[in-house]
Amino acid sequence: MIYDAIIVGGGIAGLQAAIQLGRYSVHSVLVIDAGGGRSSLCRNYHNILGFPEGVSGEELRDSGRRQAERLGVHFATDRIIKAEKSEELFLLGGSEGEKYTGRTLLLATGVMDRFPDIPGLVTTLGKTVYVCPDCDGFEIQDRRTVLVGSGDAGARMAFVLRERTGDLTYVNHERVPLTAENRQRLLDQSIVYFEEEIERIHEEEGMISRVILKNGDQIPADRGFIAFGDNAVHSELAEQLGIELHKNRHIEANKRSLMTSMERVWVAGDVAVHAEQATVAMGEGAIAGIWMNKILKKLNPKPLPQAKYERIESIIDKGPGN
Repeated sequence: MIYDAIIVGGGIAGLQAAIQLGRYSVHSVLVIDAGGGRSSLCRNYHNILGFPEGVSGEELRDSGRRQAERLGVHFATDRIIKAEKSEELFLLGGSEGEKYTGRTLLLATGVMDRFPDIPGLVTTLGKTVYVCPDCDGFEIQDRRTVLVGSGDAGARMAFVLRERTGDLTYVNHERVPLTAENRQRLLDQSIVYFEEEIERIHEEEGMISRVILKNGDQIPADRGFIAFGDNAVHSELAEQLGIELHKNRHIEANKRSLMTSMERVWVAGDVAVHAEQATVAMGEGAIAGIWMNKILKKLNPKPLPQAKYERIESIIDKGPGN
């Protein structure tokens, strides 16, 4: 089957695009998703309109998929490992050999934060331990906070978080040396610094309570952040297609339409060059869907719905004497 639109990635951006395209009622749309991803780790978004008490990434994704399915959008569980363009079609290959063909393509493949396997970390992520200061800096306001990270990447995050709280500790878990400038700046800003490995994060029902170091020290905490740097940017498919990438490997796109440097390929979500927030991903998904529809109407014109009346004059009362 040749789909009008294929969306690679079933996270926040991909699902919003699928809903937008599905609501045009004329396009065949396929979302291919491998599962997991950054949004699946967030247990409570607090910065999304309409959810003042918060909403989990899994809840948003489950609801979004059901909404898209009601609009006729198709879904496939697969990891796309190969992408190429053949004449006017895009050919995608899955990890188990499955093939997919589409007229237009949206890459919503996302980013994944790098973090080590520290017991207690995953169960607290997105609930009391966070990754994005723009999304969740509010959550640590004036709270006892421990930042778990690596080297200067962690130090840079510490300087941002210091604007929110006066009780901040940075644990350089990987013990990557800091620059002398950053060491001095930590000292000047009264940020407590440990260059020690972490044994585990003690938590109760997803709430961080302390960080236990391998040397036996314990650091009390009400909230936490992570910053290890070198996050995985899933732009490999764009690279295979020869699409322009930013210097940080995020995918470049037209600022208005979100079309990439390749015709009929769009990008949305954290893999694009933008602020990495769920709300931004939603907006980009909708924009990409709108512009994909514009192109699809030209590529694959659909007949107009059957007119209810043959001529508009037949329903007009012309009045006496006419």
